[in-house]
Amino acid sequence: MTQGAGQGPEVERTATLRDFRVPAYVHETGPYAQSTHPGDVAPPSEEAYPEGYTPTQRDLPVINRGDTVQVTVDPTSAPAPQPVNGQGPLYVVGDVHGYLDELVAALQEQGLIDSAGQWCAGTARLWFLGDFTDRGPDGIGVIDLVMRLSAEAAAAGGYCKALMGNHELLLLGAKRFGDTPVNSGAGTATFQAAWLLNGGQKTDMDRLQDHHLQWMARLDAVEEVDGHLLLHSDTTAYLDYGRSIEEVNDTVRETLTRNDADEVWDLFRKFTKRFSFRDEGGADAVRSLLDTYGGTRVVHGHSPIPYLLGEVGSEDGEDDTGPAVSGPHVYADGLAIAMDGGVTMAGKLLVRKLPLDV
Repeated sequence: MTQGAGQGPEVERTATLRDFRVPAYVHETGPYAQSTHPGDVAPPSEEAYPEGYTPTQRDLPVINRGDTVQVTVDPTSAPAPQPVNGQGPLYVVGDVHGYLDELVAALQEQGLIDSAGQWCAGTARLWFLGDFTDRGPDGIGVIDLVMRLSAEAAAAGGYCKALMGNHELLLLGAKRFGDTPVNSGAGTATFQAAWLLNGGQKTDMDRLQDHHLQWMARLDAVEEVDGHLLLHSDTTAYLDYGRSIEEVNDTVRETLTRNDADEVWDLFRKFTKRFSFRDEGGADAVRSLLDTYGGTRVVHGHSPIPYLLGEVGSEDGEDDTGPAVSGPHVYADGLAIAMDGGVTMAGKLLVRKLPLDV
């Protein structure tokens, strides 16, 4: 299959610092630097990125939250999901980024696992939207949990499945290609450098095994369930990889199978784009995906809700409460649901039942 359709030859030019940084967020200069309200000027949409845009600097700033927060949840406080006609309710999980304790607490709160961390939800269906590792303390522990719950849920008549996030591509690339230079379109880049700059944890790399790599490489990129189009990134770049869900997923897997560093980098670069569904034209961007792949709503992770709203925490410790995230963010004329609650910035790790009660 043709991969990366629509790309023309890249023009050779001298790289600048801008080429090796993502657009400005709260720590950088620019109109969004001092913004704290949703109505302020937002960072540029992905269409405003330069042609050679490449995420070799931090994908999003990491707000120091100190040690992993320990949350005690009474597993009896939430009723177990009730199956309907043999098929259980549908749940989605936003970006986890290595915060295993928070994930366990959130799954217990929804009645999906018991106090021992075992699947207890019967025929319920659970989808993770990607980004299991990096930034947080135990990405491999998160992957191990998801893999185990997949087996336990299947045995109970339900399922636990996961999508490919840009950080899965980043970790795969760092392991496979290391410091091998890649054609970034704006100078020399490496997966190893990008992984470290985007929250890569040495403990994760040390514990990474072949079965983890094989599991990540086989993840789907897109799925449609009960009218919900599930994907990791809030971007239309998926359209570059196929005109059907099956074609996109096949193309992503084939790209990883070919093990070409430049092709995998291009895939990672496109999955790192964000904010397509926000601001003017956002609803039309969502419709372009729904019209192509099906579904009535897009459900995504990737862009933390505090950034979509312009409400962010503080890096200097002045705001220990973190961003005020109460739940998923519905936007783009009601066509998009954002599920990344910003756990890396002391926000919230979201696990929610679909459809939302809105």
